[in-house]
Amino acid sequence: MAYFVTGATGFIGRFLVANLLKRGKPIYVLVRKSSQKKLAELRAHWGASDSQIIAISGDLAKKNLGISDADTKKLAGKIDHFFHLAAIYDLNASAEAQQQANVEGTRNAVQFAKVISAGCFHHVSSIAAAGLYDGVFREDMFEEAEDLDHPYFKTKHDAEGVVRRECKRPFRIYRPGFVVGDSKHGYIDKIDGPYYFFKTIQKMCDLVPRWMPTIGIVGGRINIVQS
Repeated sequence: MAYFVTGATGFIGRFLVANLLKRGKPIYVLVRKSSQKKLAELRAHWGASDSQIIAISGDLAKKNLGISDADTKKLAGKIDHFFHLAAIYDLNASAEAQQQANVEGTRNAVQFAKVISAGCFHHVSSIAAAGLYDGVFREDMFEEAEDLDHPYFKTKHDAEGVVRRECKRPFRIYRPGFVVGDSKHGYIDKIDGPYYFFKTIQKMCDLVPRWMPTIGIVGGRINIVQS
């Protein structure tokens, strides 16, 4: 059996693939033709062969992910776990682009998982699916999301809704918060989110007495995920 991954070349995806490689099963990854070079570089980084990481040409925006009939037949009945990570994470992207990638892209992934009879569909959502809900947003909560005016919040919420309503395979949903660098060496491939505040928080901590409550590092809590 094998794994199928969308968004394998993204920051979370590349760490997921590295860990899946340890299990010794083939990993099929969805890539656009324009990303083939990036995948080749990552193969070298992972120390993986073409038989371990198998590129499947396609497009998130197309029906059945734009995957050819031949590749669809090759994957049918062979995928234990289907990991869907591909999405737009840029809060400044247009509403149209986020709708296409986050919602319609998820719908296409869900439909393709059904076509190939994938064992379990793993959807990487976001805490943004809760919108600006004030308080603890539990795993069993969804409709309670509030203030979904921003396209990113709305599309992440709607994408999760697609999985909940339309996925015909067993599924799991994950809602990471801020994703920061590797827990061992701090590597990150882009600076955004909480990184803009780290130096400010550090300077604040250096200026005020250690016993004084401050945000983030010392006194408060923030939802952060390390790879």
